[in-house]
Formats: sequence, C-alpha cells, structure tokens
Amino acid sequence: MASTAEASSSTILRLLAMLRPYRVRLVLVLVLGTGATVFNLAGPKLVGNATDMAFAGVVSRGLPPGASKEEVIAGMRARGDEALANVLSTADIVPGQGVNFQALAQLLVIILVLYLASGLCMLVQGRVVAFIAQHTMFVLRERVSAKLTRLPLGYFDRTSRGEVLSRVTNDVDNLQRTLQQTLGHMVNSIFAVVGVMTVMVLLSPLLAGLVLVSVLVAAAAALTISRRARPRFAERWQRTGSLNGYVEETYTGHSTVVAFGRGELAERTFDEHNEALYLASSRSQTLSGLIGPVTRFVTDLNYVMVAVVGALLVASGSMSIGSVQSFMQYSSMFTQPIIDMANFSAQLQSGMASARRVFEVLDEPEQRPAPPRPVRPRRVRGRVDFQQVSFRYTPDAPLIENLSLSAVPGELIAIVGPTGAGKSTLGNLLLRFYEVDRGRILLDGVDVADMTREDLRSRIGLVSQDSWLFAGTIADNIAYGRPGATRQEVVNAARAMCVDRFVRSLPDGYDTVLDDESSTVSAGERQLITLARAFLAEPSILLLDEATSSVDSRTEVLIQQAMASLRAGRTSFVIAHRLSTIRHADMILVMDSGRVVERGTHQQLLAANGHYSRMYAS
Repeated sequence: MASTAEASSSTILRLLAMLRPYRVRLVLVLVLGTGATVFNLAGPKLVGNATDMAFAGVVSRGLPPGASKEEVIAGMRARGDEALANVLSTADIVPGQGVNFQALAQLLVIILVLYLASGLCMLVQGRVVAFIAQHTMFVLRERVSAKLTRLPLGYFDRTSRGEVLSRVTNDVDNLQRTLQQTLGHMVNSIFAVVGVMTVMVLLSPLLAGLVLVSVLVAAAAALTISRRARPRFAERWQRTGSLNGYVEETYTGHSTVVAFGRGELAERTFDEHNEALYLASSRSQTLSGLIGPVTRFVTDLNYVMVAVVGALLVASGSMSIGSVQSFMQYSSMFTQPIIDMANFSAQLQSGMASARRVFEVLDEPEQRPAPPRPVRPRRVRGRVDFQQVSFRYTPDAPLIENLSLSAVPGELIAIVGPTGAGKSTLGNLLLRFYEVDRGRILLDGVDVADMTREDLRSRIGLVSQDSWLFAGTIADNIAYGRPGATRQEVVNAARAMCVDRFVRSLPDGYDTVLDDESSTVSAGERQLITLARAFLAEPSILLLDEATSSVDSRTEVLIQQAMASLRAGRTSFVIAHRLSTIRHADMILVMDSGRVVERGTHQQLLAANGHYSRMYAS
C-alpha cells in the first residue's frame, strides 16, 4: 500500500512538473475560478433577500395601515399567535404597504448579472483549461515519440506493438481527458466548498454543523472507495494494452491465421483477452460507481435536514424564510462540489493509472548515448572486424561468445546456420541495434562504439526479412534510402534491382501508391523495392538479412546478377537459410550456438563434410 501511495505521489508530482510552463494560465484558471465562486456565492443570499422582500410585502398589505411592526407582533402574541409572531419578527414588514416591485426587479436584475458573470468566468476558464490539457498532451506525445526513437531494440522485442500503441494513444488520450475534466472542476469545487461553508456558518452555525458532519462521512466513504478502485483502474489499462497487442498481432497476420484454419483459436484467444478486460473494467466501474449513490444519498439527507431544522428555526424566530431558502441553496452548492470531486476521483484514478503507464515508457533505459567526441573514419572503404565479441539478450542465456571474423571491401560474406545460431544478431550488433557485452566491432579500424549511430548506419545498407513499405508512391519508397534523390537516380536504382520492368507495367508507374500491406505488388516485388532502396543509399556495406527468401526463382536469378555488379568495392553480408543464394560467396561462415564453427568457400565447405555439408544435403 505504501509503495502504491508513493507511486501515486510521484506520478502527481511529475504531472505538476509538466504543468509548470503554464503557470500564468494556471493562475488565470484560479482567478476565474475564484470569480465564478464569488458570483455564485452572492446569488443565493440575494435570492433569499428577494424572498424576504416579497413575503414582507404580501404580509404587510393585509395589516392595518399606520400600525408599527412592534404593535402588530404584540397584538398577535396577545391573541396567542406565538408562532406567527415569531415568523413576522424576522420579516421587514411595514403595515399597509404592498410589495415594492421596483426594488424587487432591481434585485432580480443584479442576481441575473451575477449568474451571467459566473457563467462567463467558467466559460473562459474552460477554454484555458482545454488549452493547457491539450498542449500538455501535445508535448507529452512528442516526448514519448522522441523517447521511442532512443530506446534499444530490446524494448520492442519484449513489448508488443499493440502495447506500445496503447500507451502512446489510449493512455495519453485518457490522461488528456482526465486533465481537461478535473483541472478546472477541482479548482472550482475546492473554492466552492470553502466559500459556501464560510457563508453557511455565518447564516446558521447549527445547520452548517449538521451539513458538515454528514458530508465528512460521505467524503470518507468516497475516499475509501477511490483507494480500493485505484489498482482496478491500473489493471483495466494493462488489460487494454494486452488486448490491443493481440488484435494488432492477429490482424497483421490475418491471412496466415485463415490459411492454417486457426480462426476459431484466434477468436477464443480474443474472447479470453476481451473477457479479462471486461472483468477488469467491471470491477473498476463497480467500485467507482458506488461513489455517486453514496454522495447523492448525503445530498438528499442534507436537504431534508435543512428543511426540517430550518422550519423549526423559522417558527422560533431564529431565521427568516429567505435565510432558510438561501441556506438550502448553499447546502446544495456545498454538497454538489463534494459529489463532483467524488466522481472526478474515479476519473482521476483512471488518469493516474494511464499516467504511470506513459511514465514507464519515459523511464525505460535508453540506448548508450553518443560519445562526447565521436570519431569518423577518414576514409570508409568497408572493412569490418569482429574482435572477440560476446553478447547475450538475457544474463543467463549467452548467444555469441568470443566471435572473431574479418571482412574486407569487395567481399561477399555469407552467414548460415540453424535457427538461434546468432546469424541475424551479427547484423544487429553491426548496426548497433544492440551493444556488445565484450569485445568490439571495427569499421575501417574505428570502433563503431566511438561513432554516432547516424554516421554508422548511413554507411550500411540494410534489407531485412520484413519488406517494410510505407503508404506512399513506389518512387518515395525507393528514395527513402537517400532523401533528396532525383527521379533519375531512383529509376537507375530500380533498373539495377530489376524493379523498373514491373513498375512500368503499372498504370501509374513510379507514382503508384502503395497501401500499408502493399496489395498492389507481390511479395517478391516488395523485396525488390527494398533492395532498390538499399542500393540507392550507396552504402559502403550491404547487410542482407534473408533478403531473397520471398522471391521466386526467376527473380532470384535477376537479383543475383544485379548484386554481382553492385557489390563491387563494397563489403556485403548475406544472412540466409537458402544456401542456393550464397554459393558464389567469397566466404561462408557457418554459425552454431553463437560460434563460427566453419568458414570457407562453398566448395571448400562441401569437401570438409561438416556442418555446412549436412545442411546443404538436407
């Protein structure tokens, strides 16, 4: 419980720190809230005065003219009308005179102006609060987006895309909604509670005490419920992230799910996630839903108590009818902010749960910062050296140990091995998606850890297993490898990678717009486009991670021919399971359990009759 309270306090402090740049606007929110409260506080008192004025005028009209108030009351007491005499003793009666409609109208106009002024203050305050909430979340989204670019690849390996998306969108939106709904209302509610209680004490300490005791009981109950609901809201948003992650995962591979007849299993799994979210939401809403009825009961109870006790006070001559009416309005004004704060506490707990999830992203360890004095190779030719490199994803599961290898410019290095052997990890280490645990990787004699990631990656052309294309034209997707490339340079790269032929067969050619799944091109054509993108970047090193695994035999031959001319002067790495694609490699590294167990050309490895030979024969 203590740790939860500390986490909540820390979250609130961080939110307050985010609001610091809006100090002037927050002061304006306070001023407008104070103004709205003051104008509202004056209203019931003036309404009570108007009631007393109308009552006194109506009663005075039926009394004998010329008599004084004291004489009229004394006569009533003499006749035994003690209660009526007590009521009239608190009224400003003038026997024989009627209602002063001019004064009453002026008073009503003043009341109208006060309520209009209060409404105007709340309107402006709402606009200011909306700006603060929206701009704060705008800045928070930018911080989260920038943070995601600085996170190591390991974070995305252990966190589903749906979960990340849920934190960046759902949780930030919920936090914005919380700020917008609670910031101004909470300020107004606090001012209203303090101001109204002060006025009620001045009107009747007895009635004020009754109202205060009942409201404190309700507030204690609401606070207890709110604390119990806090972990339920945290669970709710965690379940929301899990559901989003599963939906993203399932619909991304929808065709695979259908092809393997796993639709029913996918539905059952979705139902499990959905039911878990439903139960978490129900538990949180069931608890938070108790707050409204409890506080509403107190409101109704206060109304009855004020009416009954107020009537007794009027009958005893301790209060006027207008004062009791004013107090009843103040009682409602006092309990309504309590109800609002109780209701807002549920939204606040939900918002705090979302805020913690967003701050967890911001608190994730970032990738190693750039060196203070980065080094750039004087001339990048493409020599790569792995020197006794060791790496593990988790402390208890070493993947690569004491790996050493060298690749010189112009060489084609092929890396093969069973699943989990560490083939793709080599490329990730070279690109510094992960940092080595021991050893070092050199690029033309310079430790890549001493270079900026931007400088390093600008020298490496990557084609991964996933043929990622964004929503844009084919030309834009190819030019992604080198911003500012001319159309002719794009076309030249496309020709070199056998893209130009099929692109020109499309109605819009290079201006053909690809959707997220690139349904207008085949899997092989998608792969060719990503190859063209990599070659347009003119890198010193090519890193092809199973780059031709989705290409048909004819296209594969075309790619091999194009690569033969394009890799001249470049260091090329091919990571693949299809051994037919790397028979002409200058060197083949056979990896097993993170170690290079064999190395040599295709013919040499076949003659060695070892791991490679068995893989080739299988």
